[in-house]
Formats: sequence, C-alpha cells, structure tokens
Amino acid sequence: MIRVVGVRFRNAGKIYYFGPGDLKLPAGTHVIVETARGIEMGTVLMEPREISGENVVQPLKPVIRVATEADEKTAARNHAREKDAFSICLEKIAKHRLEMKLVDAEYTFDNNKLLFYFTADGRIDFRELVKDLASVFRTRIELRQIGVRDETKIMGGIGICGRPLCCHTYLTEFAPVSIKMAKEQNLSLNPTKISGVCGRLMCCLKNEEETYEYLNSRLPGTGDRVTTNDGLRGEVSSVSVLRQTVKVLVEVDGEKELRDYKVDQLKFKPRRRKENKKFSRGGEKLSAEEIKALAALEDKGAKSKIDDAK
Repeated sequence: MIRVVGVRFRNAGKIYYFGPGDLKLPAGTHVIVETARGIEMGTVLMEPREISGENVVQPLKPVIRVATEADEKTAARNHAREKDAFSICLEKIAKHRLEMKLVDAEYTFDNNKLLFYFTADGRIDFRELVKDLASVFRTRIELRQIGVRDETKIMGGIGICGRPLCCHTYLTEFAPVSIKMAKEQNLSLNPTKISGVCGRLMCCLKNEEETYEYLNSRLPGTGDRVTTNDGLRGEVSSVSVLRQTVKVLVEVDGEKELRDYKVDQLKFKPRRRKENKKFSRGGEKLSAEEIKALAALEDKGAKSKIDDAK
C-alpha cells in the first residue's frame, strides 16, 4: 500500500496521483506539482489515502507545496493572458482559412508552453499556423484536436436534468455509450431526447445500464405466456421495469381481463437475450434519416487526446 493524493488539472480528463508527504490536503486545495510538461497547479479531488501500489505509476512524484497567494496570482495572470491568446489565434485561423473551431487556450503554470484546443471534422494541416503563433507569443506552441465530448467537458453547461454536466464536474473518463443502452432502458429513439449537450448519447445512459439489464432479466417479454399465482394463464400486455410489475391479459369466466401482478407472482420461462437489432423501435422500421441521425449520436472517434502524461 502507498499513500497518495489525487490531483486534477484544468482540461485534463482524469485524476493523477502524487505523494502528499506530511501535508494536510483537503479536497479543493490548490497544489503545486511537477509534471511531464513542467510545474503545474492542480486541484485536490481525492484527499490523501492508502491505495495499492499496483494502481500507481512509479516513481511517485511529491506535491511540492500548497499553492501560495503568489501562485494564485500567477495563475490569474495566466488566465488573463489566455483571453488575448484566444483572440489572436482566432484571427490567425481566419487568416490561414482553416476549417477548425477553437475551443480554449491554456498557458502552462510556468509559461513554458501555450496550448490551443480545437475541434474539426477531419485532419488539419496547421503547421503554418503554429509557426505564425510562435512568432507572436515567443514560446512553445501546441495545437490539440479534441472531440465534441471533450469540448463540452471543457466548456461546461447544464444538462436536461437541470444539473451541471457530469463530464464537467466529476467524470474523469468517457465511457462508450451505445444505442443498445437506450433500447435496454426502453427510451424513445428520438435523437433529441437521448443526446446530450455535446450532440452525442447522454453519459448517464451508461450509469443506469447495469441496473436496467438486471431488472429486465427478471421480467417476461411483451407477448409472452405466463402463469399467475392464482392459477390463471395469460399473455403479457406490458411491463413496468422499475416497479417490477406486469400487466397480464387473462381469461376469467369466459371474459378477458387485464390484471396487474408483481413479477414474483408469475411463472414463465426466462427471457432469452434476443439479438438486438441496432436500430429498431418496437418492431417499427425507422426511416433512413432517423437511422443516420441515431448513428451520428454514437461517438466513434478515437480516445480523448486532451490528456498529457502528467
């Protein structure tokens, strides 16, 4: 076991571990550490604790110090300069007529490097742009192409739930999200209802997938034949996944009647995992436009390029 503190950096997609030494580092504390790209200021997200040495890349670099007032002023000056750098980069992009969207500009804490984050539909030849920017800022320039999910993570916003976006507040890495997850949760395959601010499938679909898979596995399928605890046989009309109840169409005294049962009150063959047709909606055939819109929601891009090896 080894004692570590978890630190997150601006525009970084995950938590990095450092040695806390004897420092008291409550969550939210700004600290100064040494990383692969120089001296950086980060924010403590995980207070010092013991974890397995297998989960830590050795050698573990120590926290240099808790950020001082002077460090905070340095960071504030850097942020102020980033606004000017962002504006200048926009002008240079327009000058070189590059099809790219600038997302953010970031100075490293020690001012050894200036990073620009951008999105684009394809590969961009920005060599001349880098030369132009280097002549203006007289420092190392790095341009990083990121995905639309990374862009939203940087910019932040409010989700349809009314809360700050998960990716901007606590998510450290993006998990793959698929249309299958929306189908498992019996959600409408309307792209506007299952996509997030970034235009991709909502990350929360992944959070709830395991629960829905378990609950669905305990229920019969619509149209299945079941036997009730009061000795009746009938056909499943509908199911409520979260309530774990089933509406069964049974025949009583020669008349058909719709009754509610809890899943534990029914006997039925376990549901077979049907081969999931990727784009279907309750047996209804989707139009070509709908299929194209749904396919666009799945993020098929490479892993985020937003991280440095800290």
